[in-house]
Amino acid sequence: MIPLLVGFLAVVTIVVAPGVGAPSVTVLAIVVALPAAFRIWIVWWPVPNSLDGRSCSTPEEEDEPIYTIIAPLRGEAKVVDQLLTAIERLNYPAEKLDVIIAAESDDDDTRAAITARKHRIPITVIPVPSSKPDTKPKALNVALPFARGTYTVIYDAEDRPERNQLQVALRAFRSAGNDLACVQARLCTDTQTGWLARYFTAEYAGHFDVLLPKLAALGLPLPLGGSSNHFRTEALRKVGGWDPYNVTEDADLGMRLARFGYRSATIASTTYEEAPADCRRWLGQRTRWFKGWMQTWLVHMREPRQLFRDLGGAGMVAFQLIVGGNALVPLLHPVFIVGLLWKASKSALEGDGWMAFAGLMHYFAAACVGYLTSAYIGWRGLSYRGVPNKMGVLLYTPMHWLLLSLAAWRGAWELIWKPFRWRKTEHGLDDGSRQERTTRSLLELERLVSGLIGRGELSQIRN
Repeated sequence: MIPLLVGFLAVVTIVVAPGVGAPSVTVLAIVVALPAAFRIWIVWWPVPNSLDGRSCSTPEEEDEPIYTIIAPLRGEAKVVDQLLTAIERLNYPAEKLDVIIAAESDDDDTRAAITARKHRIPITVIPVPSSKPDTKPKALNVALPFARGTYTVIYDAEDRPERNQLQVALRAFRSAGNDLACVQARLCTDTQTGWLARYFTAEYAGHFDVLLPKLAALGLPLPLGGSSNHFRTEALRKVGGWDPYNVTEDADLGMRLARFGYRSATIASTTYEEAPADCRRWLGQRTRWFKGWMQTWLVHMREPRQLFRDLGGAGMVAFQLIVGGNALVPLLHPVFIVGLLWKASKSALEGDGWMAFAGLMHYFAAACVGYLTSAYIGWRGLSYRGVPNKMGVLLYTPMHWLLLSLAAWRGAWELIWKPFRWRKTEHGLDDGSRQERTTRSLLELERLVSGLIGRGELSQIRN
């Protein structure tokens, strides 16, 4: 029902609008409606999901290659233990893991936390020089030359990947050709502290569980997530690693892989993350994301003809509507809210009749296309995750869009005056995650059993 309603409103906005609105407003309405209509079309297009890593032999039937894990850390002393514990729990031979921690050279607290912790697997700590740009992709580029693995995965400080994730990724790579350069695991937050964190979960579910698998299955360029992307190390080096000046290095790298002729896919394995703990941290993170999407669009559009030759027609359209739409639509959203209020007040005062009503519907339709698309894709994602009471949080969509617009305009301002500023998201502040509580309980049990075994007390308990 909702996809049909979105389609109807998109038609109203694109076809009817020219007769009731100024040309400039009509163009803006079309710009808003097209990305939403494209997303609905992608979600409903009957294509199989991308690789799930279950279509070929298991790692036990072949020798596992060395697998590099790179985790860039800055100001993450609170979550060092959580991250290293999650890595140690991965179901992959410890001797085949190449774990690299890229820690800032002047971050004494994080480095001390790493040193103080007892490690079950070897870890290489690489100091990242304190120089500009002070960004995550710079740290990743510092670590990349030291990677020994055939494959490389990136984890953020707060990540808790499912135990079999490396195996799932390995099977996906083995089932495809060498043109598959990256597989993206699905990111999920299950934080329950407030409506904004719950809406964050809905966004992630819609993006990683619904939209990205369909984009990958259609062979379109994939705007990668910033974590849990698994690469063929050789391909990653061939494309030059990450752009150290781009504050959404993941989206940029996804486009660059496509321009080099590589494919990206998704896998059915989840990494759990921590949602921003409050509105201030959410706003800082989202400001960085919007600024990075604008950077990515501007960089790749410096030579549009070459971009078209690299991506092809379908890839070019997807780039404009996904990357460009992500950046532009929230900027335009306040225009339609103001226009809607202005038209409503003008109609009430002047009583213009049918044309006034048509103009009012023009603004209303353009705004609702975005709201309904976001809510529907979030609803599909939450349904995939089995989250109950989905509609309760999705009713906050209009308020969420106002916050998105605020972040987008802040991002645009920073792009002009502070283009390479990295707004760091603080982690380790939330205790509301069901998955984290479960993980902590399991870890405490593992440590208890290990301690009993070490002291020879387990047999006494059994007796």
